[in-house]
Amino acid sequence: MIVRPRAADFRIIGLYCGKIIIGVGLLMVIPLVVSLAFGEWNAAVDFLVGIGICLVLGLLTEVFCQTTRELMWSHGLVIAGFSWILATAVGAIPHWLSGHFGSYLDAMFDIMSGYTTTGLYLLQDLDHISNGLNMWRHLLTYAGGQGIIVIALTFMIRGTAGAYKIYVGEGKDERLFPNVIQTARAIWLISLTYLVVGSATLWAVGMNLGQSPIRAFFHAVWVFMGAWSTGGFAPQSYNVLYYHSLGFEIVCAIIYIIGSFNFALHWAVWTGKKSEIRKNIEIISFFITMTIAMLITTAGLTKLGVYPDIASNFRKMFFQVSSGHTTTGFGTIYSRTFVVQWGPLAMLGITLAMAIGASACSTGGGIKGIRIGLIVKSVRQTLRRLISPESAYVVKKWHHVTTRLLDEPAVQSAMMIAIFYILTYAIGAIIGVFCGYEPVQALFDSVSAGSNTGLSCGVTSPTMPALLKIVYIVEMWAGRLEFMSLFALGGYLMALFRGR
Repeated sequence: MIVRPRAADFRIIGLYCGKIIIGVGLLMVIPLVVSLAFGEWNAAVDFLVGIGICLVLGLLTEVFCQTTRELMWSHGLVIAGFSWILATAVGAIPHWLSGHFGSYLDAMFDIMSGYTTTGLYLLQDLDHISNGLNMWRHLLTYAGGQGIIVIALTFMIRGTAGAYKIYVGEGKDERLFPNVIQTARAIWLISLTYLVVGSATLWAVGMNLGQSPIRAFFHAVWVFMGAWSTGGFAPQSYNVLYYHSLGFEIVCAIIYIIGSFNFALHWAVWTGKKSEIRKNIEIISFFITMTIAMLITTAGLTKLGVYPDIASNFRKMFFQVSSGHTTTGFGTIYSRTFVVQWGPLAMLGITLAMAIGASACSTGGGIKGIRIGLIVKSVRQTLRRLISPESAYVVKKWHHVTTRLLDEPAVQSAMMIAIFYILTYAIGAIIGVFCGYEPVQALFDSVSAGSNTGLSCGVTSPTMPALLKIVYIVEMWAGRLEFMSLFALGGYLMALFRGR
């Protein structure tokens, strides 16, 4: 039971939500500079308006919500859930002012998609938007991959004893250091290092394809941000298909596969524990489920004879499956190709990959490999107990950075979150069918939204019903935060009205 919130509770929630809004405003400085550099004055004004509103709202909360009270767990979870809604609302201001959206709801849809590293979008005329707006889109998904709470912990919230409680509320529970502030900075160190190396590689590939140095540079940075954050945003409407380059696809696949791994795994490898790559339960789970998804998809493509040779078949299949399994959402085919050429069986293979998703405490979404691994190990442990003598003591271990015993709380937690994801996928699919879409197509895009993937078979578009837009926004939000902070936020609202 949650005790009825009081004024002091709302002050502490407001204070930290305000800090996060200020962080969003400061992020807008980067696309503002890009707009000014390219002489995009209208876009520059849009970002100045957005920055002004963020700073005013954030400073007002600093004035009216000052408190010395420490964060409790319920506060941290509520802040994590509610701040994403506020950040989406204020982050959508430059989007809406750009004139590329049919409604403010559409603009919020794209912002939530960026923060949650989903990659679905409703922006119109993507090929002709300003460089500043393109920078904002990709910066959102890059920052969202680390988490907007991580941004706040890195720059805005210093030395607070309750920082870890907000951090966990964003769906993370890995600490690279005992101090969660240092953990947040380590996450940024990892991401920024890869940003330099990955962007430089893509820049070289882009210039080799004939792009001018400046255009190749910005495309490299933007595509890296979309790949590393497993976000799926790209500067062109044809996505990675626009480049028509096997080399470009290979570099992208390497970046988003590495980006989908747990930050704790990255840190372990960085600090010399290279054996973690072959021992980690998430890596093992990823490659097994990836193989299963590829076999199902290949069976569907082979049955219909979609591609003329094995090489073409593998190239298209591998990129789409790996993009789906890492919840990146990059594509090298048109969205409707899934429906008119690939067919239901191949689509179900991609859907399975998206539903499982990437690693926990990474930039990716979905049920996560660690939970699939724990559930499978639990089933195997149960079967061994059934066939073993009654006096036998069956022990199962699993490895993730350290070796641990498989206990009931870990299995229950994994199964509970997996069930919530499946329910989310199902509810979105049912509402999609209610809105008039075919079941396989409705399931495909619902799983894509709920797992924060971004692949679409054509359901997601500016013309889809407003109800489905709202459902997908909630799916993206719930899937990224892994439900717990949403339940806390709902409990707070219930306690407020029920007096508990």
